[in-house]
Amino acid sequence: MNNKKPVFVIAGPTAVGKGTVLQEVMRQRPDLWYSVSATTRASRPGEIDGQHYYFITDTEFDQLIAEHKMLEWAVVHKVHRYGTPVEPINEALAAHKSVILEVDLAGARQVRQSMPQAVQIFIAPPSWEELERRLLTRGTEDAAEQARRLETAKAELAAQDEFDYVVINDSVANATQQIVQIIDSIR
Repeated sequence: MNNKKPVFVIAGPTAVGKGTVLQEVMRQRPDLWYSVSATTRASRPGEIDGQHYYFITDTEFDQLIAEHKMLEWAVVHKVHRYGTPVEPINEALAAHKSVILEVDLAGARQVRQSMPQAVQIFIAPPSWEELERRLLTRGTEDAAEQARRLETAKAELAAQDEFDYVVINDSVANATQQIVQIIDSIR
């Protein structure tokens, strides 16, 4: 019997609602350990360092990479870097906790290489038009950033077959229920 806890990888295009769905998953399954990513982008209003992301400088990010302290990392939307510090994940697994990560497509691919046993879940929008609407109405990016994110989203959606599961986020409640069912069936 394998008592090693699973690692769940959540990915999907910009504005698909990953953060909102994951908040609800964590509310329903508080025993999961959520990995906080590091990023070189500035915080958005309401984001808290260490809770939503670790907001770090390019120099700090470079140091983590040089010291092999990132499970995965990528340049996202051709501007900022995001990554998953590996030490907290190893500590959570050593404490027999199931881990959940939120990463982009490149990050999911890197995790697949280093942790092939990780369960990968892709959150997809119900339609391209709905994804565009969500991005445009959230008002957190300027027009140039929105265009970059939509271009990235095309490649991400094209790669969804690489994942173990695809969950359509037609509503937060439905997407959350599907992800919780996947997690519960594996743990």
